[in-house]
This record gives sequence, C-alpha cells and structure tokens, in this order.
Amino acid sequence: MRTEAAFVPQPMTGVPASLLPVAPGGVEECFLLDGGTEAYPRMLEAIARAREHIHLEVYTFEREGVGARFLDALVAAARRGVRVKVMVDGWGSVTTSRYLTQTLRAAGAKVRVFNPLTSLCLGRSWRNHRKILLVDDEVAFLGGINIGDAYAAHGDDPGWADLALELRGDICRQLGAKLTAGASFLRSGPVSVFLSGLGGGHRLRKQYLAAIDGAKEEVLLAHAYFLPDTGFVRALTRAARRGVKVVLLLAGRSDVIFARAATMRLYGTFLRAGVHIHEWTASTLHAKAAVVDGQHLLVGSFNLDPLSLVNLETLVEVREPGVAAQAALWLDKHVAQARHVVLDQCARSPLQRWLLDVVGLAVARFAERFASFIGRRRQRR
Repeated sequence: MRTEAAFVPQPMTGVPASLLPVAPGGVEECFLLDGGTEAYPRMLEAIARAREHIHLEVYTFEREGVGARFLDALVAAARRGVRVKVMVDGWGSVTTSRYLTQTLRAAGAKVRVFNPLTSLCLGRSWRNHRKILLVDDEVAFLGGINIGDAYAAHGDDPGWADLALELRGDICRQLGAKLTAGASFLRSGPVSVFLSGLGGGHRLRKQYLAAIDGAKEEVLLAHAYFLPDTGFVRALTRAARRGVKVVLLLAGRSDVIFARAATMRLYGTFLRAGVHIHEWTASTLHAKAAVVDGQHLLVGSFNLDPLSLVNLETLVEVREPGVAAQAALWLDKHVAQARHVVLDQCARSPLQRWLLDVVGLAVARFAERFASFIGRRRQRR
C-alpha cells in the first residue's frame, strides 16, 4: 500500500524529491511536477543555465504570456552560443509557428514545424504530440504539459490539471542520443522512457495493459481524452472483477468537442463491473497518467485514444514507490474534489441514452478509422 507522505517538490537547487538508485556510484533523480505552475519555473531555469544545447519538442507553443517568456529564454540561449533546436506541431501551433520560426531563426536557433497544414495535401496527417525539453543531456522534462497560460494556476483558477516529470541522470544522456532515432526504448534503473516512432503508440499501449493486468490492489488512472478500445475496456473491467480497486479520473468538461460523449457511452459498462468513475470539473483535465499498486507510475503525452497510436508520443515509467506515492496523492486529491459518477446517473431516458450512444459511437468510430487511415499512409512511406 502507498504511504501518505506530503508531496512537496523541491527547487532545482535544493534536495531532490526522489533519488532513484541505478548502477553503483550513480543515481537517477526524478521530480513529479504539478502542472505548469511547478514545471514552467524549473524549465525556464534549466534553459537559463544551458551551456551546450537545448532540445524543445512541443505540440502547442503559445506566443503570449508564458510562451513569450520561453521564447525570450530560448533566444537568449541561442545568442550566447547554446545550440537551440525547437520543434512544434503544425496543427497544435498553427497560429504561432510562423512567428516562432522567424524569431528563433533570427537568433540562430534551428526550428522545425512538424507536418504543417500544407502537408495535409500530401496525406501527412499524423501529429507530433510529444512534450520534451532536454538541456545539455543532463535534465529532461516530459509529460503532458504544452507551453501556454492555461496550464498554470492564476488566482483562484487552478489551471489545467496535468503532470510532468523532471528527470536527471543517465536517462537524459540516452534520450539525447535517441531523439531523432524513431521508436526508442530507454532505461536507467527504475526509469524507462518510450518514444513512439513510425510504428505508432502500440508499444506504449502495451505498457498500460501490462501494468493493469499485473495489478493486485489498485489502479488509479487519469486521462483527458479517454476513448479506449475494446481490449483496454476489458482489461480494466477484468481488474475490477478480480477485486482490484479501479478508479478513473475523467474530464467533466473537455476542450475537444464531443470527446465526452464518446467516453460517457462506456460509463455503464465500467460501473456495472465495479469501476469507480470521477469527473474533474474544476478546470480542464489534461493529464495522462496511471499509478498501479502504489509502486508503478506511468505518465506522458500518450492518450488512451486511437490517434495516440499513430502520433509521435512519449511515455515514462517509474517503478519506485516514493515517486508513485506522490502521483497517487495528486490523483487522490483530484478524485476527492471531482464529481462521483454512479450508475443511477446513467439511467437517462431511452431517447437520451440513444442520442448519447449514437454520438459517442460515431465519434469513437471516426477516431478509429481516421487513425487507421493515418497509420496506413505512414506505413507506405
């Protein structure tokens, strides 16, 4: 069972939140960060301290607010001689990619816009959905957080609910060597990093399934865009029926139209199997994370939906009780503040149930077929 220790991330100059033993004579450091509120200051400080090179890969990079601070930091790094490489997605950063490119290149940085909208004419529809900041092969930030003001708290607004990991140690050196190598699997001690490449995210999905199938006590799972396939639904319901406590923290409101309908059509199936469902409504849920048996953490950019199987994604596994306990506390806190969904609430009128099933199924099937189409196009290249 997990321990009830307070989650207090430490500053970069302080004592690490967790020291993970690896080979004799070395350690891996792993810090769990709560949204942009905790991640952005540490990321900006890492950029300011960069000596040799910076690699930033992000789906959405906003121009204003915190995005302007990141842009200024990257420009300053490039001008003092640091090799700066930035990759943004052509769809996720559609309104800002031209300005970012012009500004960064003028400072001497390298910039790539992954599959800009014009590439749709050539059939390249897959996206780069990764969120990676790597500095000097010494410190890396991976998770679900884009660069934008929505991901940080502002007064009483908690910001989008999301998580990231700050990693230090040999895993960062490995990451630097594999960033352009397509699909990669990296491991250093209890920390593993999966990068999906041309083959898509099927291996990342398998990590989730293996963790759920091996669960003995508890599965805590928070996912923003939850459109699991039949095999994944069965894995969760099997776990619940064999006595594992399965808790889903899902989006009570979404930034993607009709996404909730596709998720809600599965509520009855889950609830009848004994799965606990809670909807986060205080802000937009954007996390993609799971904790199994208080020992095993999965977190990254990888959504449990068909499109993440064909996009470029990341997933980090940490098999260390201290870090997993911190993530479980984050999940418990959000579950406690979320709306509990019970089976009676799913018993709407026949017309309402029919409309929900039709809309939800249509969204799910469209996502599956679109992902299948993208996958076939990628395999031909």
